[in-house]
Amino acid sequence: MADTTTFKGTPEQERKLRSVIEKHKTQPGGLMPVLQEAQDIYGYLPIEVQQMIADGLNISLSEVYGVATFYSQFSLTPKGEYRVSVCLGTACYVKGADKILEAVEKKLGIKSGECTKDGLFSLDSTRCVGACGLAPVMMINDEVYGKLKPDMVNDILDHYYSKK
Repeated sequence: MADTTTFKGTPEQERKLRSVIEKHKTQPGGLMPVLQEAQDIYGYLPIEVQQMIADGLNISLSEVYGVATFYSQFSLTPKGEYRVSVCLGTACYVKGADKILEAVEKKLGIKSGECTKDGLFSLDSTRCVGACGLAPVMMINDEVYGKLKPDMVNDILDHYYSKK
Protein backbone atom coordinates (compact mmCIF):
# COMPACT_ATOMS: atom_id res chain seq x y z
CA MET A 1 0.00 0.00 0.00
CA ALA A 2 1.34 3.42 -0.90
CA ASP A 3 1.85 5.94 1.89
CA THR A 4 -0.89 8.47 1.23
CA THR A 5 -0.34 10.75 4.20
CA THR A 6 2.38 12.11 6.41
CA PHE A 7 1.85 11.96 10.15
CA LYS A 8 0.58 15.29 11.42
CA GLY A 9 0.20 15.02 15.17
CA THR A 10 -0.38 18.19 17.17
CA PRO A 11 1.33 19.19 20.43
CA GLU A 12 -2.08 18.92 22.15
CA GLN A 13 -2.50 15.32 20.93
CA GLU A 14 0.99 14.48 22.16
CA ARG A 15 0.24 15.98 25.60
CA LYS A 16 -2.93 13.88 25.80
CA LEU A 17 -1.05 10.73 24.80
CA ARG A 18 1.72 11.34 27.32
CA SER A 19 -0.93 11.82 30.03
CA VAL A 20 -2.59 8.52 29.03
CA ILE A 21 0.77 6.72 29.10
CA GLU A 22 1.54 8.14 32.54
CA LYS A 23 -1.89 7.03 33.83
CA HIS A 24 -1.34 3.40 32.72
CA LYS A 25 2.46 3.15 33.03
CA THR A 26 2.51 0.93 36.13
CA GLN A 27 -0.74 -0.91 35.42
CA PRO A 28 -0.35 -4.59 34.46
CA GLY A 29 -1.70 -4.94 30.92
CA GLY A 30 -1.57 -1.16 30.49
CA LEU A 31 -0.64 -1.38 26.81
CA MET A 32 -4.20 -2.19 25.68
CA PRO A 33 -5.88 0.85 27.26
CA VAL A 34 -3.02 3.06 26.06
CA LEU A 35 -3.47 1.81 22.49
CA GLN A 36 -7.24 2.29 22.71
CA GLU A 37 -6.96 5.84 24.02
CA ALA A 38 -4.16 6.66 21.56
CA GLN A 39 -6.38 5.58 18.68
CA ASP A 40 -9.18 7.77 20.09
CA ILE A 41 -6.76 10.72 20.17
CA TYR A 42 -5.21 10.26 16.71
CA GLY A 43 -7.85 8.22 14.86
CA TYR A 44 -5.29 5.53 14.08
CA LEU A 45 -1.90 4.27 15.31
CA PRO A 46 0.90 5.54 13.07
CA ILE A 47 4.44 4.33 13.74
CA GLU A 48 5.31 7.65 15.42
CA VAL A 49 2.55 7.12 18.00
CA GLN A 50 3.57 3.48 18.51
CA GLN A 51 7.15 4.66 19.19
CA MET A 52 5.95 7.22 21.77
CA ILE A 53 3.96 4.45 23.47
CA ALA A 54 6.92 2.05 23.45
CA ASP A 55 9.23 4.71 24.88
CA GLY A 56 6.69 5.83 27.47
CA LEU A 57 5.89 2.30 28.68
CA ASN A 58 9.54 1.22 28.42
CA ILE A 59 8.71 -1.69 26.11
CA SER A 60 9.88 -2.54 22.61
CA LEU A 61 8.32 -1.07 19.50
CA SER A 62 7.87 -4.64 18.22
CA GLU A 63 5.69 -5.47 21.25
CA VAL A 64 3.50 -2.41 20.63
CA TYR A 65 3.29 -3.21 16.92
CA GLY A 66 2.52 -6.88 17.64
CA VAL A 67 -0.46 -5.99 19.82
CA ALA A 68 -1.67 -3.23 17.47
CA THR A 69 -1.64 -5.59 14.48
CA PHE A 70 -3.09 -8.60 16.33
CA TYR A 71 -6.37 -6.93 17.31
CA SER A 72 -8.67 -5.89 14.46
CA GLN A 73 -10.01 -2.91 16.43
CA PHE A 74 -6.75 -1.08 15.82
CA SER A 75 -5.88 0.67 12.56
CA LEU A 76 -2.37 1.53 11.41
CA THR A 77 -3.69 3.67 8.57
CA PRO A 78 -5.67 6.89 8.79
CA LYS A 79 -9.41 6.82 8.31
CA GLY A 80 -11.20 9.34 6.15
CA GLU A 81 -13.89 11.74 7.17
CA TYR A 82 -16.21 9.37 5.30
CA ARG A 83 -15.48 5.75 6.13
CA VAL A 84 -16.73 3.56 3.27
CA SER A 85 -17.26 -0.13 4.07
CA VAL A 86 -18.34 -2.64 1.45
CA CYS A 87 -19.80 -5.84 2.87
CA LEU A 88 -18.23 -8.98 1.43
CA GLY A 89 -20.24 -11.40 3.58
CA THR A 90 -21.80 -14.37 1.80
CA ALA A 91 -25.18 -12.83 0.98
CA CYS A 92 -23.60 -9.64 -0.34
CA TYR A 93 -20.83 -11.44 -2.19
CA VAL A 94 -23.17 -13.75 -4.12
CA LYS A 95 -25.18 -10.69 -5.17
CA GLY A 96 -22.15 -8.88 -6.60
CA ALA A 97 -20.45 -7.05 -3.73
CA ASP A 98 -17.06 -7.61 -5.40
CA LYS A 99 -18.27 -5.44 -8.31
CA ILE A 100 -19.44 -2.76 -5.86
CA LEU A 101 -16.00 -2.78 -4.23
CA GLU A 102 -14.31 -2.48 -7.64
CA ALA A 103 -16.55 0.48 -8.54
CA VAL A 104 -15.73 2.26 -5.27
CA GLU A 105 -12.00 1.62 -5.71
CA LYS A 106 -12.15 3.01 -9.23
CA LYS A 107 -14.13 6.11 -8.23
CA LEU A 108 -11.92 6.92 -5.22
CA GLY A 109 -8.62 5.83 -6.77
CA ILE A 110 -7.71 3.74 -3.72
CA LYS A 111 -7.80 0.10 -2.69
CA SER A 112 -9.44 -1.45 0.36
CA GLY A 113 -7.51 -0.46 3.49
CA GLU A 114 -6.42 2.90 2.07
CA CYS A 115 -7.39 6.54 2.52
CA THR A 116 -7.64 9.19 -0.19
CA LYS A 117 -4.82 11.77 -0.22
CA ASP A 118 -7.26 14.52 0.81
CA GLY A 119 -8.38 12.48 3.86
CA LEU A 120 -11.99 12.63 2.74
CA PHE A 121 -12.60 8.90 2.16
CA SER A 122 -11.19 5.67 3.50
CA LEU A 123 -12.24 2.30 2.14
CA ASP A 124 -12.51 -1.08 3.82
CA SER A 125 -14.15 -4.35 3.01
CA THR A 126 -15.97 -5.97 5.88
CA ARG A 127 -17.85 -9.10 6.75
CA CYS A 128 -21.58 -9.24 7.42
CA VAL A 129 -23.12 -5.96 8.58
CA GLY A 130 -26.45 -7.62 9.38
CA ALA A 131 -28.39 -6.21 6.43
CA CYS A 132 -28.46 -9.38 4.31
CA GLY A 133 -31.93 -8.62 2.97
CA LEU A 134 -30.49 -5.49 1.33
CA ALA A 135 -27.52 -7.26 -0.30
CA PRO A 136 -25.21 -6.07 -1.66
CA VAL A 137 -24.60 -3.41 0.99
CA MET A 138 -22.19 -0.50 1.42
CA MET A 139 -21.97 1.75 4.47
CA ILE A 140 -20.63 5.27 4.60
CA ASN A 141 -20.08 6.10 8.25
CA ASP A 142 -23.43 4.99 9.75
CA GLU A 143 -25.50 5.33 6.55
CA VAL A 144 -26.48 2.04 4.90
CA TYR A 145 -26.89 1.72 1.13
CA GLY A 146 -28.48 -1.51 -0.06
CA LYS A 147 -29.54 -3.36 -3.19
CA LEU A 148 -26.61 -1.72 -4.92
CA LYS A 149 -25.55 -1.95 -8.52
CA PRO A 150 -22.08 -0.81 -9.62
CA ASP A 151 -23.56 2.07 -11.64
CA MET A 152 -25.07 3.53 -8.43
CA VAL A 153 -21.68 4.03 -6.72
CA ASN A 154 -20.64 7.27 -8.48
CA ASP A 155 -23.86 9.11 -7.58
CA ILE A 156 -23.67 7.99 -3.95
CA LEU A 157 -20.05 9.09 -3.55
CA ASP A 158 -20.67 12.35 -5.47
CA HIS A 159 -23.28 13.20 -2.82
CA TYR A 160 -20.50 13.15 -0.19
CA TYR A 161 -18.12 15.12 -2.39
CA SER A 162 -20.81 17.80 -2.75
CA LYS A 163 -21.03 18.18 1.04
CA LYS A 164 -17.53 19.66 1.04
